[in-house]
Amino acid sequence: MIVTTTMLPGTTTSTTPDPDEALSTRLRDLALVDLDALTVGSRDPQGLIAAFADDVADALRETRTRIAALRTSLGGADPLNVLDLAPRQRASDTATAGALRVREKLGTHAEAARCLARLSELAAILTPKLFEADRRR
Repeated sequence: MIVTTTMLPGTTTSTTPDPDEALSTRLRDLALVDLDALTVGSRDPQGLIAAFADDVADALRETRTRIAALRTSLGGADPLNVLDLAPRQRASDTATAGALRVREKLGTHAEAARCLARLSELAAILTPKLFEADRRR
């Protein structure tokens, strides 16, 4: 998947590969599994269910680690603290660099929030599958 970053008017648009694409695909694929269809005709349905549950748990652990990293990137000082500065300070020549830093930080926050939301949503869809597989073990 390619992520297109929309910038403010008059700026360039960049495309970068989604660092969470493999994990997102894994979560989506696991969410599509129907346990009844997985085990139909199997000589060892419990083994298949256990393997599936282990794979789901591993994917959710990886997701938890990634979500924690994304939350960390959202931390730190509020970039909009610049609103507390006097207008004269924001208008100074050196403030131009500050404005770029604030813009970059807000962009980083927005991207991390989108990734966090996507992974959280996929985990929310997959978690009931883990519970169901655990009940069937």
